[in-house]
Amino acid sequence: MKSFIKTLGIAVLGGAVVLGSYKFFFEENSQKSIYTEQATTGENPVPISPVNYVNATSIAGVDFTEAAEKTVHAVVHVKNKTVARVRQSWSDLRNGRVPYREAIGTGSGVIITEDGYIVTNNHVIDNARELEVTLNNNKTYKAKLIGTEPNSDIALLKIETDEALPYIVFGDSDQTKIGEWVLAVGNPFNLTSTVTAGIVSAKGRDLDATDANQQSFIQTDAAVNPGNSGGALVNTNGELIGINTAIASKTGSYVGYSFAVPSNNARKIINDIIEFGFVQKGMLGIRGGDLNGNIADELGIDESEGIIVSDVVEDSGAFNAGLRKGDVITMIDNIKITKFSELTGYVTSKNPGDVVVANIIRDGKISQINIELTKNNTVSIPSIEMDLRNLTKSDRSKYKIKEGVKIERTTGGLARYDMRDYVITKINDTEVTNIDDVQNVLRSVNPNATLLIQMKNSAGEIERFRYTLD
Repeated sequence: MKSFIKTLGIAVLGGAVVLGSYKFFFEENSQKSIYTEQATTGENPVPISPVNYVNATSIAGVDFTEAAEKTVHAVVHVKNKTVARVRQSWSDLRNGRVPYREAIGTGSGVIITEDGYIVTNNHVIDNARELEVTLNNNKTYKAKLIGTEPNSDIALLKIETDEALPYIVFGDSDQTKIGEWVLAVGNPFNLTSTVTAGIVSAKGRDLDATDANQQSFIQTDAAVNPGNSGGALVNTNGELIGINTAIASKTGSYVGYSFAVPSNNARKIINDIIEFGFVQKGMLGIRGGDLNGNIADELGIDESEGIIVSDVVEDSGAFNAGLRKGDVITMIDNIKITKFSELTGYVTSKNPGDVVVANIIRDGKISQINIELTKNNTVSIPSIEMDLRNLTKSDRSKYKIKEGVKIERTTGGLARYDMRDYVITKINDTEVTNIDDVQNVLRSVNPNATLLIQMKNSAGEIERFRYTLD
């Protein structure tokens, strides 16, 4: 299993690749950037519960059987058939052969429409040559990959069938309460149709404080194990409030911490994939960190929870709304914000063009400011391990250049190199003026091609390096 959480590992049981993820959970106070993923949609093709949200925070009178009955038939077993590179033998090495073998990974998925749309984790279907879905009634179907959003670890599949399928209705994850009872439904260790119960332990959890693509997970203590990835986290009404994604464990098995992508975030991504075929990006447009008591004392304010703005991105919604460095955001749309991951989670569930109302503290005074979310020009391109964005006016002035693509961040094997001072001007023999040019070049080369990338730094120096695609 390959997870978007860089520190997660691979659990291999026997001859099968079991798609469960694990890591040691940690929290750090550090500055982070909010370049959140958004979608512009018209009518939402994915159904959401029309009933008023009622959560269960007391065990008295709670009946798990109804929620289990509503959901267990809509959670499927996903089989990923892929080809994995194996260790070379002496004979392979001598003859220049690269040995591969078929590998099978398993995970879970959730039927979200009666005509066969299924949401799962991106790491469940990563590198798949063939996808197979087995329903709770043991019927098996070939599945088509519709689209993915790797940064959020969400993927959308489709199976074709003449019968109306059971599906789970989306609930409102923003209304989920800490202490509320929830069920995790999935296929751990290839044991189909498994239901476990627990409570919501926390919201707005970020599993990797060093990753700029900050996530905002629902944390529960419902038992989740390898194979549960992509399964459903539901409330006692049987409504989908999350997609189970990761566990915190030394062994790769359940020890009390499991994490789910909130349903509001997953639903927006899915709607975007269905309507556009890809996920558009948008942003609030700030960089900042979590407020604490010491910083509050330095600022001379009574509030000790919120987000302190360290930078405002040029031409963003926050920039246009007049947000400034040093402002403290305490609420968004009347939702209290205590840490950056909560802000990320909320904004990620919104669309570009939406207007959010931020409560801010500036110079000791509380005020409200309307911020229109703008399209994010930063695009993550995993094949070259970079996050890139189109140039702004200040970039063109700083680098004395008219066209090019700014490197915002390097990931994977390139993460150890700080390349944020560079603008890409040419790949192979092709000049690049924007991100579309980069993507067109990558589409035109062989999968294992070696690229010659030309860059310019702020000192005006031209540098080149070779990068081999994998």
